[in-house]
Amino acid sequence: MDLERLKDLVHLVGKQRLVQIKAGKYAIVTDRWQKFSDVCIDQEILDFLASYCDEFLVHGVDVEGKKLGIDEELVALVGKYSPIPVTHAGGVTAMADLERIKVAGDGRVDVTVGRALDIFGGNLAYRDVVTWQAQQVALSV
Repeated sequence: MDLERLKDLVHLVGKQRLVQIKAGKYAIVTDRWQKFSDVCIDQEILDFLASYCDEFLVHGVDVEGKKLGIDEELVALVGKYSPIPVTHAGGVTAMADLERIKVAGDGRVDVTVGRALDIFGGNLAYRDVVTWQAQQVALSV
């Protein structure tokens, strides 16, 4: 991780526009998920990086775009330790995965769904995901 580059980005665009950390086997990965850093995701690093952004977008690099299911351990880790909002991407294959993220992340991890959606050629109905999300909002009121 290049801390000086991170500081420059915060200065140029503001921390409210920096929301992304890509994680694979719990290490930060840069350069289009090609370069694994020696910085591992834990409470200390999440607390530190939270001062440079308003939200984390965590990608399960090992499952991203492969429809292999979610990495529940990663979801649980960021759900437990992230001091700011966090969204998980990667691995969703079925509606049950949305519930698994909700449970593993202790209700603190949002989710984004991509290739698994029927509108992108997958098997997961977009309408079902929208309905599930509406139900979650209704439950939180």
